[in-house]
Amino acid sequence: MRTRGSIVVGVLSCALVAGAPALAEDAGRPSDQQSARHDVRRDLHPEHTSDGQPGWIAPPTSPYARFTAPRRIDVAEHEIAPGVTLTQWTQIDSRGPIQAHLLAINPKTPGLRIDYADSGTVRGVATVPEILKRTARSVAGVNGDFYDIGRTGAPLGLGKDRKHVVLHGRKTGWNSAFYFDSRNRPTIGQLPLNMRVKHHPEIPLTDLNSPYVAADSVGYYTKRWGKTAGSAMTQGQRTKVRAVWIRNRKVVRVSTKVKADKTIPGSVLIGRGAGARALRGLKKGMRVVVRAGLKGKPRMAITGNQLLITDGVVSVIDNRVMHPRTAVGIDNDTGEVLLLVIDGRSKASRGYTMLELANLMVDLGADTALNLDGGGSSTMVARSADGRNRVVNVPSDAYLRKVTNALAVTYTPPK
Repeated sequence: MRTRGSIVVGVLSCALVAGAPALAEDAGRPSDQQSARHDVRRDLHPEHTSDGQPGWIAPPTSPYARFTAPRRIDVAEHEIAPGVTLTQWTQIDSRGPIQAHLLAINPKTPGLRIDYADSGTVRGVATVPEILKRTARSVAGVNGDFYDIGRTGAPLGLGKDRKHVVLHGRKTGWNSAFYFDSRNRPTIGQLPLNMRVKHHPEIPLTDLNSPYVAADSVGYYTKRWGKTAGSAMTQGQRTKVRAVWIRNRKVVRVSTKVKADKTIPGSVLIGRGAGARALRGLKKGMRVVVRAGLKGKPRMAITGNQLLITDGVVSVIDNRVMHPRTAVGIDNDTGEVLLLVIDGRSKASRGYTMLELANLMVDLGADTALNLDGGGSSTMVARSADGRNRVVNVPSDAYLRKVTNALAVTYTPPK
C-alpha cells in the first residue's frame, strides 16, 4: 500500500502507549467516552441514519492547518486472521482528536471471503454482532447500507449475497455499490438493477424489496422481504393501490389494500397510482414471471449513499458536518479492501466530515471508496485473541444500534 506506512512511522515520532487498545468486553455497554447527551426515547427509536441526522459542525481551521500534518498516536496493529489486519489509532489535528479503526483485507487469501450479510430478512434489523453470528466463520465486519430506520427497516439501496440472486434494490437512484464482479474482483462503482415483468412491458416495475413503492410505480416483493409493512410500503397511500399476489408464477389473489404483518407465501406486485392501473390487466390464474438481475452478474454487492473517491480523485466537498463514519475502499496497487470506521460525537473522537473521510482513505491508499451508513450505525467487529468476535470501536449511541445489513469477513482454513 502506498502511504499506510505513515501510520507505523507515527509510532516512532509520537508518544505511543504500548499495547493494543482493549477490545470491548461487553458489546452492549456504553464506554466512559460516551456522554449522557442522548434522549433515551429518541435513542431507542432513532428517526434517521446519519444521512439525515444533524451532525456536529466543524470549527473553522487555521489557514496554517493545511501545512501541519496530523499526529497519529497510540497506534496498534495485529492480524486477526490470515489476510486480515486490524489497525487502530488516535489522530489529532487542529479540529481535535478522532479515533480510527481500519480492517485491511487481502481477498486473494485462500479461505478468506467478503460477503453481504443480514438478519435473515430484507426488512429485519439486528446489531452487527448479531448479524455476524448468523454468518458461519465470520472474523470481522462493519455495518452496511443506509436504511428506512424507524419504519420498514429495509435498506435504501441494493444488496446481493454470494448464495442468492439479487435480494433488494432500485432500478435507479441508489446504485453506488461495493461489489465483487463475476471474476471475483473487488470493485466500486455504479451497479444498475434490471427488472421487468415478462410479456408485460406496460408495468412500470422500479423496485425489488425496497422500503416503499414510489408514486405511480410498481414494486416487487418476495419471501425474503419478511412480513408486509402495510401502508408504510406505499408511503401512507391507502387509495389507488393494487396488490397482485403470485404463487408458482400464477396470480392467486388481487386486492386493493396492503395489510401489515402478513406473510408473503410467494411474491406480490404492489402498484400506486398509474402503477396500480397498469396492474389491472393481471387477473387471477394468469401466468406472471418477474425477472431481476444486476448488470454484469456480480457475486455480491452492497450500496452506500455516495462515492468518496473515483479513480484516485476525491469526489466529495463537504468539510463542515462531522459524524461517525463507515467507509469501504479498494487499493488497486495491492488489491486490498479497506474497511474504515471513525468514531464520533464525543470528546475523545469528534467524527469526520465527508472530505476528511475521503482524504484519510486516500492517505491509506484507496483508489476508490464508498461512504456507508454512519452516525449511531457505525460499528466494527473483529475477532479477539480469545477467538470471540467483539466490537472494537465506540458506537456513538449509548447502545448498539440495530442495522439492516453488514459487510462480513469470513475465514475458512483451506484443506
